[in-house]
Amino acid sequence: MQFINFLKGVWQRMFPLKDIKQALGVKLAITDDMMQSIEMWQKCFAGQAFWLSDSVISLRLEQAITREFANITLNEMTASVSNDKLQKIFETATEDLNSELQSGLATGAMVIKPLGGDKVQYISANAFVPIEFDARHRLAKVIFPEFKKIGDNYYTRLEYHSLDTEKGLTITNTAYVSASEGQLGREIPLAAVDEWASLPNAVTYPAMLRPAFGYFRTPIKNTIDGSSCGVSVYANDINLIRKIDTQFGRLDWEFESGERAIHVDAAAFKKEGTEKLNKRLYKAVDVDLGDNELFKDFSPAIRQSDITDGLNTYLRRLEFSVGLAYGDLSNPETVAKTATEIKSAKDRKYNTVSAIQKQLKYCLDDLVYALAFYNSLTTSGYTFVCDFKDSILTDEQTERTQDIQDLSLGIMKPEEYRAKWYGEDEKTAKKNLPQASEVVD
Repeated sequence: MQFINFLKGVWQRMFPLKDIKQALGVKLAITDDMMQSIEMWQKCFAGQAFWLSDSVISLRLEQAITREFANITLNEMTASVSNDKLQKIFETATEDLNSELQSGLATGAMVIKPLGGDKVQYISANAFVPIEFDARHRLAKVIFPEFKKIGDNYYTRLEYHSLDTEKGLTITNTAYVSASEGQLGREIPLAAVDEWASLPNAVTYPAMLRPAFGYFRTPIKNTIDGSSCGVSVYANDINLIRKIDTQFGRLDWEFESGERAIHVDAAAFKKEGTEKLNKRLYKAVDVDLGDNELFKDFSPAIRQSDITDGLNTYLRRLEFSVGLAYGDLSNPETVAKTATEIKSAKDRKYNTVSAIQKQLKYCLDDLVYALAFYNSLTTSGYTFVCDFKDSILTDEQTERTQDIQDLSLGIMKPEEYRAKWYGEDEKTAKKNLPQASEVVD
């Protein structure tokens, strides 16, 4: 409860939601529970999970998960715009797509918002306020807050995008000032802040039937509040990640507590020359060890194997839960080797990545449209093509083909091939190899 209250306080400082709702007369499409969850996912992603302590450090599994999904998603993507000028703008605008997509996967959603020319701003779910989604769960109305502190005052600008199928796109800008952080305060002219002086109070684009940004949301069911807000790719696995960090803490403690030491009678330290003894290895004790036992070795057995096995079991469970393949996070030498399990793991990862790619394609399609709009190229007749490969599945066939070549060259033994692809140990595989007569027949 203390942590949840802390998160709620952070959100209130960033987004005075009650004030925003009253000032603009809008109904929010995000609940308190969802806001707190987004902030928690973001903190976990930044290595600031609430369960961390001196004895429990973060393994940064949240970054490992999002990085793996982002890498696979984008490594298989080819995207192009038929208009050369728009293509160059798009390439520049998406240079940081990989790292920013990781943030979007961590917080559940992100917006890629053009700023004019080839400049864009990547905004993850913890930095915008959704107001309304359409029937396809696309963001139709949203507020982008901007905060500044000048002197002792806190300034807020609310950029509100409202897309209507009949009226088009309307963008309004309002500014506010408060003497206290976390409060919207009173409305002031945009000109009160130099950087906002040139912005229009309101502008409408009747011909715009799509948003002026690209919106990405994770393809994961929202069980937090059932809304269209995206959820983190590890939203359902926070407790499991906590267990893994804690288990690693046990492993770390096992090494530390089992560190070799030589217990020395305190009297021995009084003798000449002992000041050069390694204080980490030699530890003085006030117990009388006897005249013949001034030194006593302390070298306990380390239970590394049991703790490591438990850690690896947790990691495999996490891989299954988030949609990764076995070996992406866990020790690849201990993963299942049967052909059925290998195929199942790769299918699981392929399905997850394919769903992410589908949502990203929607986002980039809208982004290109928005870039064309800001660069007066919407009527240029451009086409946008975005395709993805399926190397996650084809890698298995490629590997098997290579093994067959190695088999024919004598580099791989028949029993090794059979053991690998038929899920048998080498002894069983060798026994099940066809006899020469069977091959001839």
